[in-house]
Amino acid sequence: EVQLVESGGGLVQPGGSLRLSCVASGFTFRNAVMSWVRQAPGKGVEWVSFSTGDGATTRYADSVKGRFAISRDNAKSTLYLQMNNLKSEDTAVYYCEGMGRRGQGTQVTVSS
Repeated sequence: EVQLVESGGGLVQPGGSLRLSCVASGFTFRNAVMSWVRQAPGKGVEWVSFSTGDGATTRYADSVKGRFAISRDNAKSTLYLQMNNLKSEDTAVYYCEGMGRRGQGTQVTVSS
């Protein structure tokens, strides 16, 4: 059974940083394209970033380009999202996605 468990969210001030983690199980992680998506209050789901299985190819939404970095540790079946220079508009529940599944999400709140 595919399982994705996110962690690392929290409350941070504008300009701050957070690193999200997503531990995957139930499939061959190193072969899977993995993504981060987010959903802000009252809005639809927004794609944030993806990584190919080997991590060689990554892409970012324009809204986070230059501030967020996706990475993965295939030995640990873990996907990461380093978020720097956070803005209030980054407030959302962040989910990792892979193999057609989505985790339960982790809340990120950017506020002073």
